[in-house]
Amino acid sequence: MHDSPIMIPQANPGAGYLAQKEAIDAAVQRALASGWYILGKEGEAFEQEFAAWLGATRAIGCANGTDALALILRGLGIGEGATVATVSHTAVATVAAIEMVGATPLLLDIDPDTYTMDPDELAAVLEDPPPGLPPLRAAIAVHLYGQACDLDPMLEACGRAGVALIEDCAQCHGATLHGRKLGTLGTAAAFSLYPTKNLGALGDGGVLATDDFELADRIAAIRQYGWKERYVSSLVGVNSRLDEIQAAILRVKLTALDAGNARRRAIAAAFDAALAGGPLAPPMRREDAEHVFHQYVLRGPRRAEVMARLKAQGIGTGIHYPVPVHLQPAYKGRVALGPAGCAETTRAAEEVFSLPIYPELSDAQVERICAALRGLAE
Repeated sequence: MHDSPIMIPQANPGAGYLAQKEAIDAAVQRALASGWYILGKEGEAFEQEFAAWLGATRAIGCANGTDALALILRGLGIGEGATVATVSHTAVATVAAIEMVGATPLLLDIDPDTYTMDPDELAAVLEDPPPGLPPLRAAIAVHLYGQACDLDPMLEACGRAGVALIEDCAQCHGATLHGRKLGTLGTAAAFSLYPTKNLGALGDGGVLATDDFELADRIAAIRQYGWKERYVSSLVGVNSRLDEIQAAILRVKLTALDAGNARRRAIAAAFDAALAGGPLAPPMRREDAEHVFHQYVLRGPRRAEVMARLKAQGIGTGIHYPVPVHLQPAYKGRVALGPAGCAETTRAAEEVFSLPIYPELSDAQVERICAALRGLAE
């Protein structure tokens, strides 16, 4: 009897730590020795370094990516009495953030090729909002799996309607559109720094970015009880802070992000070649955009069978996401849907699955996955 092969996990944040262990350990020791653990020098340096890397004026650290979205909404004064349009094919965090601030989510459908918001449906609801909802004040464009939304028509439609366009960049650290990094194109952008992200902390963390100085100042106060001077709340605020240890770790991780994204693209190219002529098509790339492959997502009607075949060869897979937000028990029948009824979203959720893709995959592991993909054609 053959031993089953060692499993290649679909995600492996521990490998990201080990790849930079010495520098990360030194950064943690530095933060611990400083005696200052919340909103100190490490956090300030990370914010400056991240903003410079991104090409944004200001970056503000916070507790997680969900809070980053909610802080942007709070900073814009969007809450109760406002509707925010987004997609149902996303991590539930996007919709949770809208409800955290008291706003009403409106869930729109996706383009089936790129899995991102259908810009035509956004334009339609901005022009003719569904009845019975508060006024539409913002749209959250989710750049999914590492690739840009079709942002140009969305920015145009939002501009016409006087509505803020917020970029959810939780999965696209370093991706570009027209040569500009995602997160610099809308009113503001939210990034998750969850351990499995392209830029991941070793715990929870988030950061948001904007070129609007006044908005940045408001959000910087809101994330710490609305304080502009200590213990005096000039705004209604919350507690959402990026701690110094995570900030120190992220400063190290940021130095390897561009190389990590290049490695992800190289792995994706190898997967593309292995799929050629087989039953599954590689992920579509948007023109004039650079994909950073937070996930490498395939789609097929016999998903369970394909995933089982890969598992038998020691290859882990995942589903992002198995249940669209509008069909989850907490939201079903309660959240408003756009005119398309999220039909493409529902179809995608039944067919998509994700392969392992992270910079620390060895060439041998990549070849093992490629061999298994080539075998799907047999």
